[in-house]
Amino acid sequence: MDLVSCLKKEGSENAMNTNLAKQDMSDAKIDSLARPDALSVMLRSHENAITAVDSVISDIDEAAGLIADALRNNAMLYYVGAGSSGLMAFADSCELPGTFRIPDSQIRMCMAGGIPVDGSMPGYTEDDISDGEAEASSLNKGDVAIVVSASGSTPYTVAFSQVAKKQGAKVIAIANVKGSELLNLADVAIVLSTGVEVVEGSTRLAAGTAQKIALNMMSTQVGILMGHVHDGLMVNLHVDNIKLQQRAKTIVSQITNVDIAQAEHALRVAEYDTKLAVLLALEVDETHARVLLQKCGGRLRDCLLLINNNTKNNDPLRIK
Repeated sequence: MDLVSCLKKEGSENAMNTNLAKQDMSDAKIDSLARPDALSVMLRSHENAITAVDSVISDIDEAAGLIADALRNNAMLYYVGAGSSGLMAFADSCELPGTFRIPDSQIRMCMAGGIPVDGSMPGYTEDDISDGEAEASSLNKGDVAIVVSASGSTPYTVAFSQVAKKQGAKVIAIANVKGSELLNLADVAIVLSTGVEVVEGSTRLAAGTAQKIALNMMSTQVGILMGHVHDGLMVNLHVDNIKLQQRAKTIVSQITNVDIAQAEHALRVAEYDTKLAVLLALEVDETHARVLLQKCGGRLRDCLLLINNNTKNNDPLRIK
């Protein structure tokens, strides 16, 4: 049986041959395959990465809970990595302020050698233990660090984690090698067992895919836990361009059933604070709306339930 046929089999036969497929993939000389077959092998490796993430759902959820608690308490969230793993961490760190309006001041990216600005990413920086230790020295008790390393043994990330723990911070480790030093240091260890890459050692492939998925899921769960998602909508987005202005108007209109013009007016009054605009569109007085959001911890669903209950009871909270 050739490699591609083995990897493409479905159903029970595919399940029976899982170990064989993995062995074939690790032994394959991918550069000797026909071009479509080589791409098929690559795709199967990424599908295996998804399976690796599926097996650690509970760990990702635990990590998200730690992060949400830290951010609610105005603590810092650090993303840490080197090389390709650092790029995965960096991408996720950049999304939180825009998607969930997490303050930039609460997020810090620490990457071996610094964040690349010209496409150059020297490999030797990951060996700089002193740099990792120095970066971690600013952490405090209550802070959380998400540390990503495919091997789980990168000197920079291990050194950072050791100092972070001494500083009283929590460490969430994401690695692709079970039993690695980084995972053993962690408060929450997320093991993404993606196995041998189709281009051996190129961890930007399946390992990177698994890391990206895990990080996406973790940070999205953080947004949900903090009340920044309502009915699948980004109700705490940072509105800083025309596209997002339109999205915010649509969100307010969809939740409140007001027209776009009314939604836009509410957003302008709320200075594009979407949660506040939703309450204003429902004719809640601005002062009461702010108090209500604070009382409910920013969870719009709880606010709406209170409004509905108070409306039924003729409570003056809802001022027309």
